[in-house]
Amino acid sequence: MNAEFAKNLPPAWDKFARFFSALGDPYRQKIILIFELDEELCVNEIASMFDLSRPAISHHLKVLRDAGLVLSEKRGKEVYYRVNHPYCEQVLQEVHEFVVARADDRQLLDKPA
Repeated sequence: MNAEFAKNLPPAWDKFARFFSALGDPYRQKIILIFELDEELCVNEIASMFDLSRPAISHHLKVLRDAGLVLSEKRGKEVYYRVNHPYCEQVLQEVHEFVVARADDRQLLDKPA
């Protein structure tokens, strides 16, 4: 048992909860997936692809933005969004490294002495 994790999460894990929670909604997953690489879309363009209201799309985009999955830039009256691919890659890499380290620890425990 690793009692330390009952007291404190490992460094950088605070962003994991926001990241994966944001992806926990199917509409937010779909919103992320509609973007082409380096594409920027405004709320109206995104809303036109869904059966949700513009305010609902704006809410989903806010959750995604707050979690770091999308970046936004206001131009005139419109806000344009793009997927923050470098951040997504970083978070997933950190999770992968943690899992691989645990798997390596497990393999060491399973090896006969």
